[in-house]
Amino acid sequence: MNDDPVKIGIANKEGQLGFVFTRGGLREGAGRKAIGVTKKVSLTLPDELWDKLEQHCTEHGQSRSEAIRHIIEAYYSS
Repeated sequence: MNDDPVKIGIANKEGQLGFVFTRGGLREGAGRKAIGVTKKVSLTLPDELWDKLEQHCTEHGQSRSEAIRHIIEAYYSS
């Protein structure tokens, strides 16, 4: 069992309440680096295309977002 005391306090710049640990926890620059701006999008495709996309993701070890991002990047880079 971990005996580190847990406090509730302001844990980030936005001023949201969160858990503040005596060691580790949230710190400036920690975590995965952003690759861009996240925007939620709804996409309607026929089942056949969803199946092809899922198969591609499985074969290449990619998430849907990653695969779609690569498709869009390839389209706009040519």
